[in-house]
Amino acid sequence: MEARHYFWLATAAAVVTILLKTLAWWTTGSIGLLSDAMESFVNLAGASFALWMITIAKCPPDEDHPLGHGKAEYFSAGFEGVLIFGAAGAIIWSAVERLFSPMPLESIGVGLAFSILSSLLNLGVAISLGRAAVRLRSIALEGSSRHLMTDVWTSAGVVVGLILASTTGWLWLDAIVAILVGLHILSEGWGLIRSSAHGLMDAALPGEMIETIEGVLRGFAERGVEYADLRTRRAGAASFVYVDVLVPRDWNIVRTHDTLDEIELAIQRAVPGAHAFTHPEPRKSET
Repeated sequence: MEARHYFWLATAAAVVTILLKTLAWWTTGSIGLLSDAMESFVNLAGASFALWMITIAKCPPDEDHPLGHGKAEYFSAGFEGVLIFGAAGAIIWSAVERLFSPMPLESIGVGLAFSILSSLLNLGVAISLGRAAVRLRSIALEGSSRHLMTDVWTSAGVVVGLILASTTGWLWLDAIVAILVGLHILSEGWGLIRSSAHGLMDAALPGEMIETIEGVLRGFAERGVEYADLRTRRAGAASFVYVDVLVPRDWNIVRTHDTLDEIELAIQRAVPGAHAFTHPEPRKSET
């Protein structure tokens, strides 16, 4: 499946979990479950925005964007991070009010059933998106997967808090759990914003990819070819590699051109989705 199909899946899952978590809150009156439901609204908004950004990222290069539109994905991760910040603030604000004015909880069993069912659904979708993010090299899918996994863990915390509050009679535990949920998703939102900013500033490829590229370049050493000034950057699912290729001084233009084409093809095969650009230079000394 393409990335956009996974976001349709995430959008559908968000709608279902909103319904389940809203029912859980409605039947129990728990502020913790309300905070969980509010985060699912963030999931829906994030998935919808990510679907839009993925569509833009897949647009082919044009006159204004000769290297493509891949960086649109980073806006998705950043936008989702900002949404998380907003949701966390609302959760903490509501929870602080409930902390000083506890309210009795009702129909705990039914509410827990709805909450657990929604968590299992989010877990399955998060795992699916996480695997797709690795396969498709999508920062937007990675951001959505991380957000959903955060939702799973916070839902688990809410459930535990709700059980403790109902069994001990300490109703303030419900508000405390909601505050902890808000603080936790604040941390996740910051991580998404930071990764988005990192990508927008032309971050280099991961170290293992650079090592793979260097291995490809060293494979041409037996022909008397060296390399210098290796630079890389990532834009969404696309990777860009720039390198100076040092060839023997007695090579003619045809031999040099053919070798550079071969190097570019080898890099693109070693790093799927890469765009390799080489520049020929004469070697400084002959051995």
